[in-house]
Amino acid sequence: MEQKNGSSFTGFILLGFSDRPQLELVLLVILLIFYIFTLLGNTTIIVLSYLDPCLHTPMYFFLSNLSFLDMCYTTSIVPQFLVNLSGADKSISYGGCVVQMLISLGLGCTECILLGVMAFDRYAAVCRPLHYTVIMHPRLCVLMASASWIIGFANSLLQTVLIFLLPLCGRNKLDHFLCEIPPFLKLACVDTSMNTYMTFFGSVITLLTPVSLIMFSYGRIVRAVLRIKSTAGQRKAFGTCGSHLTVVSLFFGTAISVYFQPSSNDSQDQDKFMALFYTVIIPMTNPLIYTLRNKDVKGAMKKVLWKDSDSR
Repeated sequence: MEQKNGSSFTGFILLGFSDRPQLELVLLVILLIFYIFTLLGNTTIIVLSYLDPCLHTPMYFFLSNLSFLDMCYTTSIVPQFLVNLSGADKSISYGGCVVQMLISLGLGCTECILLGVMAFDRYAAVCRPLHYTVIMHPRLCVLMASASWIIGFANSLLQTVLIFLLPLCGRNKLDHFLCEIPPFLKLACVDTSMNTYMTFFGSVITLLTPVSLIMFSYGRIVRAVLRIKSTAGQRKAFGTCGSHLTVVSLFFGTAISVYFQPSSNDSQDQDKFMALFYTVIIPMTNPLIYTLRNKDVKGAMKKVLWKDSDSR
């Protein structure tokens, strides 16, 4: 490892956007604003889902899970990135890098699986409306949410252990703004074929399997909706799925492009901006997407605000 201030430094240097000092200042301001809005927006979803009895349904149970997950996901990355952007020191300790990779990867994998579970919930609501409450029993909802977290972090633990067992031969400069698998593979000084295969296998489980479930669910939903004769009924059915489908498209589109595209030096800057998109922008926009397109959430917000004003 490199020497830092004359002492032995056993951490990593996150290069990020250090080759573009002017961009760093702009990113510092924008990311701070986005981070605040992410915390406020997702906290609002969680609080509304808890306070309004009308939102005590499987859909909002999973949505609360997603909001909590997004807050944790952004918090595992953005504060460290803001610190690095605000000064010349771009370092992160060895332990800090391990923890960041373990948590951020675990939360990312969990979100993939949870979005798949939410697609199944929409399938049950649209295609099996009479049996919906029986199928989506509270116990099953808790079980599916718990399984999402357990599988996500089990995959993350395995991937993180394998990555940090790789010899780096003194190299410690990561060409990224966070501790993530792809830049670590480029840093290793041995053959990383085994790690690449394991990463690909993990990606298949946490990315392609949920995508397959989502495609199956929405295929059945489209078939069911097209059988509805009234236009109003079709709009209502599609309306319950529109927000989720938007979030799915944004998240999986960027994640798959990063983890399944061929590795090259030319794509590194693109990977950084794509990572910014799915680690910062998507967690901020999720509450907006679900709020702006959802009458139930808007109604719950009005109720809470009216109660507040009446109590005064």
